Amino acid sequence: MTAIRSLLFHVTFYLWTALVAVLCSPILLGPTRWTLAMFHAWGRGNVLLLWLICGIRVEVRGRQYIPTGPALVAPKHQCMFDVFAQFTWLPGSVFVMKKELAWIPWFGWYAAKVGTIDIDRSGHSTALRNMVRRAKVLFEKNRQVVIFPEGTRGKPGAKTDYKPGIAALYRELDVPVIPVATNSGVHWQSFLRVPGTIVFEYLEPIPPGLKRAEFMRTLEERIETASAKLLAL
Repeated sequence: MTAIRSLLFHVTFYLWTALVAVLCSPILLGPTRWTLAMFHAWGRGNVLLLWLICGIRVEVRGRQYIPTGPALVAPKHQCMFDVFAQFTWLPGSVFVMKKELAWIPWFGWYAAKVGTIDIDRSGHSTALRNMVRRAKVLFEKNRQVVIFPEGTRGKPGAKTDYKPGIAALYRELDVPVIPVATNSGVHWQSFLRVPGTIVFEYLEPIPPGLKRAEFMRTLEERIETASAKLLAL
């Protein structure tokens, strides 16, 4: 039954996504807030589909820590749904993503419209300077920059290395970092959508000004400790 419901979800999800992407194309000619509103609606539609088709509820904890102004948001990354969730809950999220994704039709267009920071991973110091420059512009507009500190997805409970990019942004931008824990990968697997409750927990912000080593240790401890507790639910 889970496999059948998962298949139905895949079909419905891609139809919903294609429908929204194509029908909302005219908003690309309007202000950015229209595209952000579309992202919110699309994200909430995905949450509804998960519940109706797969029996997966989505719970958000720590809402008092969800930023409304400039901030770096650092979520645990276990599956693709982690991205949708930030579109759904944050008022003005924008992502740091690899440059190749910008070439995908519609996805790349919408990403460019909201100011997504695309990076060339081979650029090193040049890529970092570009991220800092663009993030500062976005912060002037009260936006939230989302960067996955692990750099890539990992299986629930697996130990992954935290990349130094977020530490560099933290040092240069002088804004709080909001860690986000989750158990999403338990229920959103490569193909299967397993019934239960996906939890996203926004954690207490890490204030600016910490030394690099202390910041990285604090970030990892908060995310991993809270995520481990969610996996035990």
